[in-house]
Amino acid sequence: MLVHLSVHNYAIVEHLDLELDRGMSVITGETGAGKSIMLDALGLTLGDRADSGVVRPGADKADILATFDLVDIPEARTWLTERDLDSDGPCILRRVITAEGRSRGYINGTPCPLADLKAVGELLIDIHSQHEHQSLLKTDTHRRLLDEFAGATDLARQIQMAAQRWRQARAELERLSNSSEEQRARHQLLSYQLEELEALGLGDNELEELEQERKTLANAESLIGICRQVVEQCSENDSGNVLSALTASLNRLGAANSGPGAMSEAANMLASAQIQVEEAVGELNRFLDHFDADPSRLQYLDERLDAIYTLARKHRIQPTELAFMHQQLLEEVEALNSNGETIETLTAELASFARHYQSKAEELSKLRQQSAGELAAAVEVEIQRLGMPGGRFNIELHPNTTTELHPHGLEQVELMVSANPGQPLRALAKVASGGELSRISLAIQVITAQTSRVPTLVFDEVDVGIGGPTAEIVGQLLRRLGERGQVLTVTHLPQVAAQGHNHLFVHKARDTEDTRTAVSHLSKAERVEEVARMLGGVDLTKESLAHAKKMVNTAKI
Repeated sequence: MLVHLSVHNYAIVEHLDLELDRGMSVITGETGAGKSIMLDALGLTLGDRADSGVVRPGADKADILATFDLVDIPEARTWLTERDLDSDGPCILRRVITAEGRSRGYINGTPCPLADLKAVGELLIDIHSQHEHQSLLKTDTHRRLLDEFAGATDLARQIQMAAQRWRQARAELERLSNSSEEQRARHQLLSYQLEELEALGLGDNELEELEQERKTLANAESLIGICRQVVEQCSENDSGNVLSALTASLNRLGAANSGPGAMSEAANMLASAQIQVEEAVGELNRFLDHFDADPSRLQYLDERLDAIYTLARKHRIQPTELAFMHQQLLEEVEALNSNGETIETLTAELASFARHYQSKAEELSKLRQQSAGELAAAVEVEIQRLGMPGGRFNIELHPNTTTELHPHGLEQVELMVSANPGQPLRALAKVASGGELSRISLAIQVITAQTSRVPTLVFDEVDVGIGGPTAEIVGQLLRRLGERGQVLTVTHLPQVAAQGHNHLFVHKARDTEDTRTAVSHLSKAERVEEVARMLGGVDLTKESLAHAKKMVNTAKI
């Protein structure tokens, strides 16, 4: 439950520290004193939107902190633990809004997005506003109320997700199916292109080798002439050649038996040169013996290279990129082939999603049918007590006629009401007046709150437009809720205020320069005076005090 609320520099609140207890705590005060401001500040810690206008004039930031005891809220403890936000103590939610409009949220001191504040807040507290009855005009609200009462909120969320997955799979299947004709044409083109590339059969490094061989054959006559000239000059010229000159030189150096070391070293170098010249001559002779300058080979090379260059020009790429293009085409054809498999897989998934949806939706329908009568009967009892004698209330389930998998299940939920005896049940939005809507809303809130897992309930002036004996019944209903947990009620009705287990009085504290909101815990005597003021105005009389005392004492019985 909410055990502490701290508000700093929010609206007209300069500083407020409020300790809260179990049971029903009523919050009263003059109009404009700041009763709803407290709840608005609390809403900010629960992820509500805010702007710089909420910062108290003259302050640089508003700082609101709410502390919750989690002893009776294991779901919240689990939520925090799963996200490493648990502190093994109370849960502290904090919201800071700067005068420039920047906003920061914290859970147990850790910065977090507003979505997390909202998510954990839904497990901690449930706020019912005075304008909530307007939402009863929406069929989405009808469905939500019934599902919450039936304990089927999680199941309804599963159905919504199942319908979403089904729609996504169907959209993808339709996309693939609609593009199948285009894909078939693309597949034919790619297959033809692959056939051309595979018929070409370009090998690794083949282009480079072909170009080099073709260059060699094109210069065959010149190369052969050069090689023969070199061989003749090195070894075959009878009038003098390199090898004969080297042999003669070695013989002369060898004749000098006792020559200096330089001559011996020179002889070694000339002998090495002789060996290398002989090897060079042998290499050139082997080239001449094996070199085939066949014109038909040159013609083949020209034709082969022309085929490669022509195919490259056709695809507007460089000849060296043909191998990479071949690989790309193979991958695209494989992807297109897999699309057919994907269509089969999606078709199977679509059927599986539909079966899962149908199973869950039928389960939800049974829960709705079982709970609709129970909720309607309970609400009918309460609206009769709340000043609508003879009023009737019913919840109708209308099957969906569309073939679509509806995200909210197999039926539409509609609240039906007859405000006066003898009148037929009609759609709530068509027959209920503003006051009747307010009473019906309060009855529904009270009934559904009794089954809520959230231990703290806040009612912000939900009793507007109600008075007399009906107001006393409203107070009794809220007190009954307070017996099971914690209820905070902002009210202007003395009949409701008298029912509280605790009483908080909100008032303005003024000085010569400023006005601030302050909150006081009222003692028993102060409670009687406040209820008397609410009964009779500013001047307290013996009669109003006696009446107020009786109301407070009677509420405790």
